[in-house]
Amino acid sequence: MAHRASVAMLAAALSFAASAAQAQLADEPSRREAIAMFRTGQEYMSAEQFERAAEAFGKAVTADRLLSLAHYGLGQANMNLRRYASATKAYRDCIEAMRTLHDLELTNRFQVDKQREDEILELKRVLDRSAVGGRVPTLLGLEQRLRDLENQRASTGGVFRPPAEVLLALGSAQFRNGDAAGAEANWRAAVEVNPKYGEAHNNLAVIYMQTGRLRDAEQEMKLAEKNGFRVNPQFKTDLKDR
Repeated sequence: MAHRASVAMLAAALSFAASAAQAQLADEPSRREAIAMFRTGQEYMSAEQFERAAEAFGKAVTADRLLSLAHYGLGQANMNLRRYASATKAYRDCIEAMRTLHDLELTNRFQVDKQREDEILELKRVLDRSAVGGRVPTLLGLEQRLRDLENQRASTGGVFRPPAEVLLALGSAQFRNGDAAGAEANWRAAVEVNPKYGEAHNNLAVIYMQTGRLRDAEQEMKLAEKNGFRVNPQFKTDLKDR
């Protein structure tokens, strides 16, 4: 009898978890609307109409709060508008959307896989259009985001780790917003995820120099250059003088 009760309780718990997962995943019409608004936002970003881009990305995350691409785009738009607190929130929401999808895989693997495939296909579409138009889509870091999604697809079930470029972007927003400690923490997290991330090493070098940790700054500068990042010559001179 006790065994049957335990099985019944487990079944009820799994049913509740599945229902909760379904409640968090957007329905198909909302999903399509979110992707359409993401496309609109991307077009505005390419045209450097950042206010309109932010509005479009905001509508996208309203339609589907788990569309991480739209959260990331909203962060980039707000960075260009110098709304650093809003950018910080958008990047955090991007990470939480990815974390939620990761956690939902246990109870709703098919739908989560479909959501991830939609994002991969959308990124490929944007990258193809940018290539045809002669535009290099560095503004949103789309190529790296595509690789991250493909890696997540190939390695499900492990411990969630935010992508390095989102951590870098979050740290940059925090730094611009006056939160040096938060910036440092996220840039360090970025190089833990990707030790060859030259830009993150460079940013750490800057913050280490500013806080008097000169040996650490020199080490991070060398790692930045070793991993292909072009360090500002003036920074190198300033660090040497210090």
